[in-house]
Amino acid sequence: MVDVGAQAPDFTLVDQDKQPVALSSFRGRRNVLLVFYPFAFSGTCTGELTRLRDERQVYEAAGVQVLGVSVDTPFSLKAWSTREGFGFPLLSDFWPHGAVARAYGVFDERSGMAVRGTFLISSTGLVRYARVNEPGEPRDQEEWKRAVAALA
Repeated sequence: MVDVGAQAPDFTLVDQDKQPVALSSFRGRRNVLLVFYPFAFSGTCTGELTRLRDERQVYEAAGVQVLGVSVDTPFSLKAWSTREGFGFPLLSDFWPHGAVARAYGVFDERSGMAVRGTFLISSTGLVRYARVNEPGEPRDQEEWKRAVAALA
């Protein structure tokens, strides 16, 4: 896993609309909450991301861009985003399969998916918060908000 205080690995992935999104494009402008999740349409992932959707204003008010990342195709992400109305980019780490998840140390080779890793990256590109949850272990989104508040 990428450690707190380390430079966040840069990447460019396509979003649900097949538009490229580069982490470096936020440098000097916004902090980024990078949320890796196993799969679109799964129960726990839907619960976590719909809560992010519902509380998106908390992050936006703090100058934080939320980015979801999974190994799903952009087509799956588009269908899921349309159904749930997320309002933030869902990035496809489909090919090369899981390359960004691997760079962050959150790719499960046995199952071929990203695990639940969460990283708060400052506008200078440094990791300020990092947490990986065990399979089936829900994330504490209040912890994310405390990490965001600590950036101020």
